[in-house]
Amino acid sequence: MPAFGPISRRDLVRCLREVGFDGPYSGGKHQFMLKDDVSLTIPNPHTKDVGRELLVRVLRQAGISREQWERLD
Repeated sequence: MPAFGPISRRDLVRCLREVGFDGPYSGGKHQFMLKDDVSLTIPNPHTKDVGRELLVRVLRQAGISREQWERLD
């Protein structure tokens, strides 16, 4: 996994799939991914990477610690 910091949306989705999330699925204004009873809202695709602050919020919502994130292959 890349260092804890900015990441492309494509890589974010790929990594979330590695930890068991399905999707992304279409939602209201944002797409979402599912794992068990967790519905995770993911950022809309833009030309820029997902920043560190937004990554922190997404991982907190997903229940993934920074240590778990950095151990992903």
